[in-house]
Amino acid sequence: MSARPGPWAAVIAASLRAGCDAAGSWNAGRGGEFAAGVGDGDPDRGARLIVEYGCGSCHTVPGVFRARGRVGPPLDFFAERSFIGGELPNTPETLVHWIMHAPALIPATAMPDMNVDERDARDIAAYLYTLH
Repeated sequence: MSARPGPWAAVIAASLRAGCDAAGSWNAGRGGEFAAGVGDGDPDRGARLIVEYGCGSCHTVPGVFRARGRVGPPLDFFAERSFIGGELPNTPETLVHWIMHAPALIPATAMPDMNVDERDARDIAAYLYTLH
């Protein structure tokens, strides 16, 4: 029996390619470029959605009222991070999918699937990419 790649394999592979320069080196700290890559994401709405979805129950999120959770990692300087969930390259497409379906990308993650739709995920991602 051969192992078949999961449904997110193409997303992860494309994200890995997108995160590397021509020499194959990882480009960290590209938050400004990545924020633009979220497309029509609205960072102001994203900050409000972080409150609505209760992200601050687990994460500390700078600039978001009462987002002082200590269960998940703090999200300060998110735009400058190389990885999401400690494993995935920090690219807009991967972040949107992570916000929507984290357990589908890393099954052992403690981050739950919060039933975030794509528009909301893009707005949340746009906000996270403002955090330098």
